[in-house]
Amino acid sequence: MEVIPLLSFLFLPSGSTVMMTECTSLQFVSPFAFEAMQKVDVVRLASLSDPELRLLLPCLVRMALCAPADQSQSWAQDKKLILRLLSGVEAVNSIVALLSVDFHALEQDASKEQQLRHKLGGGSGESILVSQLQHGLTLEFEHSDSPRRLRLVLSELLAIMNKVSESNGEFFFKSSELFESPVYLEEAADVLCILQAELPSLLPIVDVAEALLHVRNGAWFLCLLVANVPDSFNEVCRGLIKNGERQDEESLGGRRRTDALRFLCKMNPSQALKVRGMVVEECHLPGLGVALTLDHTKNEACEDGVSDLVCFVSGLLLGTNAKVRTWFGTFIRNGQQRKRETSSSVLWQMRRQLLLELMGILPTVRSTRIVEEADVDVEPNVSVYSGLKEEHVVKASALLRLYCALMGIAGLKYSIQPQTPGLKQSFCLSLPSSWDYSTPEQEQLMVVWLSWMIKEEAYFESTSGVSASFGEMLLLVAMYFHSNQLSAIIDLVCSTLGMKIVIKPSSLSRMKTIFTQEIFTEQVVTAHAVRVPVTSNLSANITGFLPIHCIYQLLRSRSFTKHKVSIKDWIYRQLCETSTPLHPQLLPLIDVYINSILTPASKSNPEATNQPVTEQEILNIFQGVIGGDNIRLNQHFSITAQLLVLYYILSYEEALLANTKTLAAMQRKPKSYSSSLMDQIPIKFLIRQAQGLQQELGGLHSALLRLLATNYPHLCIVDDWICEEEITGTDALLRRMLLTNNAKNHSPKQLQEAFSAVPVSHTQVMQIIEHLTLLSASELIPYADVLISNMSQLLNSGVPRRILQTVNKLWMVLNTVMPRRLWVMTVNALQPSIKFVRQQKYTQNDLMIDPLIVLRCDQRVHRCPPLMDITLHMLNGYLLASKAYLSAHLKETAEQDRPSQNNTIGLVGQTDAPEVTREELKNALLAAQDSAAVQILLEICLPTEEEKANGINPDTLLRNVQSVITTSTPNKGIEEGEDNLLCNLREVQCLICCLLHQMYIADPNIAKLVHFQGYPCELLPLTVAGIPSMHICLDFIPELIAQPELEKQIFAIQLLSHLCIQYALPKSLSVARLAVNVMGTLLTVLTQAKRYAFFMPTLPCLVSFCRAFPPLYEDIMSLLIQIGQVCASDVATQTRDIDPIITRLQQIKEKPSGWSQICKDPSYKNGSRDTGSMDPDVQLCHCIESTVVEIINMSVTGI
Repeated sequence: MEVIPLLSFLFLPSGSTVMMTECTSLQFVSPFAFEAMQKVDVVRLASLSDPELRLLLPCLVRMALCAPADQSQSWAQDKKLILRLLSGVEAVNSIVALLSVDFHALEQDASKEQQLRHKLGGGSGESILVSQLQHGLTLEFEHSDSPRRLRLVLSELLAIMNKVSESNGEFFFKSSELFESPVYLEEAADVLCILQAELPSLLPIVDVAEALLHVRNGAWFLCLLVANVPDSFNEVCRGLIKNGERQDEESLGGRRRTDALRFLCKMNPSQALKVRGMVVEECHLPGLGVALTLDHTKNEACEDGVSDLVCFVSGLLLGTNAKVRTWFGTFIRNGQQRKRETSSSVLWQMRRQLLLELMGILPTVRSTRIVEEADVDVEPNVSVYSGLKEEHVVKASALLRLYCALMGIAGLKYSIQPQTPGLKQSFCLSLPSSWDYSTPEQEQLMVVWLSWMIKEEAYFESTSGVSASFGEMLLLVAMYFHSNQLSAIIDLVCSTLGMKIVIKPSSLSRMKTIFTQEIFTEQVVTAHAVRVPVTSNLSANITGFLPIHCIYQLLRSRSFTKHKVSIKDWIYRQLCETSTPLHPQLLPLIDVYINSILTPASKSNPEATNQPVTEQEILNIFQGVIGGDNIRLNQHFSITAQLLVLYYILSYEEALLANTKTLAAMQRKPKSYSSSLMDQIPIKFLIRQAQGLQQELGGLHSALLRLLATNYPHLCIVDDWICEEEITGTDALLRRMLLTNNAKNHSPKQLQEAFSAVPVSHTQVMQIIEHLTLLSASELIPYADVLISNMSQLLNSGVPRRILQTVNKLWMVLNTVMPRRLWVMTVNALQPSIKFVRQQKYTQNDLMIDPLIVLRCDQRVHRCPPLMDITLHMLNGYLLASKAYLSAHLKETAEQDRPSQNNTIGLVGQTDAPEVTREELKNALLAAQDSAAVQILLEICLPTEEEKANGINPDTLLRNVQSVITTSTPNKGIEEGEDNLLCNLREVQCLICCLLHQMYIADPNIAKLVHFQGYPCELLPLTVAGIPSMHICLDFIPELIAQPELEKQIFAIQLLSHLCIQYALPKSLSVARLAVNVMGTLLTVLTQAKRYAFFMPTLPCLVSFCRAFPPLYEDIMSLLIQIGQVCASDVATQTRDIDPIITRLQQIKEKPSGWSQICKDPSYKNGSRDTGSMDPDVQLCHCIESTVVEIINMSVTGI
């Protein structure tokens, strides 16, 4: 891979003096010796030199002299070998003498001294262990015997430990002759190791290690101590790290702690990475973590792979732990705040190592000299690089990503930017504020570099083999700069680098000038974007920055309309080149494109808009479906493209309606897509396809459902969705298993011939349509024309019910894929056939304007339940469609109608009215339309004259239902009831009641309007029992009773009587009591004629009130007697039979049980009362008596 200038002058920071460790001249325990001690490998120990062995004598002597826990023979042999090793070493004798001391007495004295120090204060010079030193500490140590040497070292160590505990974390350096004299270092180390081993409770090894950090040569003593107790390595390291500083290079104590731990890890390198893990876990001593990584990188050098340093630092900065990221970022920033650094600085060493690794993978043209410690102020001589080997690409990318993290997250600063082989990352690397383009030459270098990358864009795309080009990203950044969306640029940089970095928008000002004025002017961006090829087979699987991102931003900033560049063709081609899973940028692109079509870029130039997709281009997407849903979709374009175009059309129409007023104010009228175009798009079929691809289409399916529910509610009927589940479910799969070749071979022509033979034979058509039920919905589409056009033949008498039910089933299947065209065909096919009169062919638009056309079908349909089911389904759909149509029409004509004085459909003479009035008139029209449909359906429920002649009426049908359920009469009566129940009228009534129930639930105002209009009282038993939602009438019956028209009051009381029986609720009781009170009030105000007209039909309702609510018995009986008395007073001079009737009523009320048997007597019910009188009051009195008797009979014998 050839890449020009890949690296330019990456400066190393100049150094400052760092404290050199004081232990460089001392001999430390080697890793070999430590491993031998850790594993007690006697053979390895025997191979050690005398100086190496001298450091381990305290532990070896204790092993040789102390009783071992291991009593095995092998250890006995190893112990002999250890004794042999120690036999020739002179220092062993002094260590043996140290082990001969009474450590119990020594521990007691040490405890007393600690108590004394605590009592008198840490600074007290009193000592129980060492009293009255005659000479200096070094001379005393030289002249003392073993017990006193132990006491001297123990006293000095305890003093340091006490001072550490009292220092509250503040570091101090303790000068001590005993730990500084090079002559006695080994003897002092022996004493220290023996003391810690024999007095572990008094001298915890972690506390001892902490104290040794405060004396000279403390790291050397610590290593010897741990080497003689190798099992304590991890404990000591964790203790030192836990007690360490968060930033180790900021203080002397931190640096000494880091040096000590580095010495420990050099002694035991196998645990270095584990110690580094402790550092990260505790978020302490970041310099130690980097130093250990540098040591490990040097020891485990790997030329081909990514180094451990790059992996470690990248993990800290790019990991998910924000605490670790902040901690290490602070380490980098603090390290850079020191004005001058030296080569001893861990940060300086890290930067130098990274530079070496970067230079190591780039072949040079001329030699390169790396800065050494002696000349840190001299700039490194870095050559210009010409190429990058293929095997180094991964390593280079990792290094580049690390530099991005160091600069973006940790704030690492360089004087001149590095130009590196990862194009997108290196470009993002140049954006953060850490770069300083201080000279015109550096700015020109940036411009040349960016221009070169734009020029080589096609090469990089073809070489990488991905569709996401670097050129698109540059275009996107340029567009963001032009629209001043600096936060979007920052988000883009962060997403490209895969890290959250802090970039101040103010720091991008110079880069914005370079982009917008020198590289990408707005006109260049716009012209270039249109020429960019669309992404082939665009899907969510293609990641990165694509042309669609650039076009989206240009559309948002209205650059295309501003510079008069047409973008329609590019968007159309991109929509055609889509596949699943859906790319997330497609829907926002369509939305912003629609907005650019309807909304001008500025008010001063209202014509500055984009062009919409033409109707012919839309039809090309749906090739093979010209004429509607009649055949299956051509798969030349993907289902994704077809769904996206459908989304575009629906969203465009919705946005056009929503912006009608705004567009009218600007005197603009964008063209709406014609209804003929919408009729040719298989909307329902596409929605079904989208339903099966919901996961791959993202939010497209839900967006389409929202648009359909708003603009095409008749395509979102719940029953249709349920029906689709049945058609596409498991049963459908089982039926298709039964599909034979004979069923597949039936053609539409054969079906037409079979229908032609229906008057003679039904066998052939039965066989064919039974086979058609095994086909899928899309396979049924070719048979739709023949099936629907012959529906009228099925209305003739003698057609088997099975054929009708099968046709209904096939119609419902077709309704799932081609509902709109199917409905139009069905309405035209079911028109009444009148001789010498040409049938009118209705269109989709006709039926949406007047849905009641559906009910103007052949009267025979009203007694054919399977076809009536289809008719009701269409009626419901067109009522919903009419609402959407009128709402859209109202929005379209809201502004245009006012000046033109044109009459809109259904809004005649109201064009000058305010907008609120237009809305009210539309609602009134819809309410009248719905109520008219309900009234027609209720009229259909009434039996015809022919049916009445056969003894069928709604009341008898209802009673037959009750009798079939409750009767225990002989079988003959049951059979008669079943005959009535199984009639076509009864089934049609059930279908109509189901539809009315849905309409009442959807809009309770329809129920109120219909009942205020009224309908034949013969239908009340049917509607109350057959429509479950009739209980809502209880809400408005009081209002209906209060109407001045007597007919409405009568209808309200009759309706209430049936509702009380059906719904015996507390609310019904209160309304019934109100009705009784109203009847009592009307008794005092009605004339004789009106009294007769009102009470004759309402008195039987009182029986129902008593049956539902016995507590009303007293009120109702009083009302009946009062009515009787009023009537008697009017006819007292004419009829002598009235007073005895009133007397009987009083007696019945007072002693109902005595009259119960008389009431049951048929001779009483049909007795010789004067029924021949034509006087209204007389008839009313007899009606009152019959009502009272019936109530008494019911109350005594039960309901």
